[in-house]
Amino acid sequence: MYRAAKFWDRTAEKYAAMPVRNPEAYAALLDMVRGYLNPKYAVLELGCGTGSTAIVLAPDVARFVATDVSEAMLDKGREKARDQGIGTVEFVHADAADAPPGPFDVVLAFNLLHLIEDRDAAMAEIASRLRPGGLFISKTFCMPERRNLIWFLIKTALPVLQAVGRAPYFGKLSPDELEALITSAGFTIVDTQRAAGKDPRRTIVARRDG
Repeated sequence: MYRAAKFWDRTAEKYAAMPVRNPEAYAALLDMVRGYLNPKYAVLELGCGTGSTAIVLAPDVARFVATDVSEAMLDKGREKARDQGIGTVEFVHADAADAPPGPFDVVLAFNLLHLIEDRDAAMAEIASRLRPGGLFISKTFCMPERRNLIWFLIKTALPVLQAVGRAPYFGKLSPDELEALITSAGFTIVDTQRAAGKDPRRTIVARRDG
């Protein structure tokens, strides 16, 4: 996963300055996640970016570890946490394979799984860090079910951008493939939500079996 780190290091400044695309949908996601949290929980977030989600949710749990492969992204997160007086987030430079071992009660991965090349290995690492019965909550880009502008851009423009280093790896997952990926790693899906409008992302809550 570290192969993409240079790309995200280069874009950290611009990424940090970008406003939330859909504030209402983001607030709804945070509220949904809070419904699964407990003040005694330990939470691991993979691919935390500049830490926005971690900073908001950290006060709701006992421990919050936020990881990313980009040190530049993490630096932005640490800066934001200091500015907002949030000292309860542990920012760690790591991917799924070398994240702290836990066990954690909840693992979060938002806008991440489609950016990972070896997703099966990543899911195995995620499962190993969760206690039995722990939750994996993810939001993942899935290919549109119908051919539209988003589908066309992914098929045509994305390969060009990747060839010149302007875009990272991008897995073209269908909703069925995403669910199969998660269940095959030893999870039972307890909730799935499709984003509103033309947003093709899927939010999935899954419980680790065993």
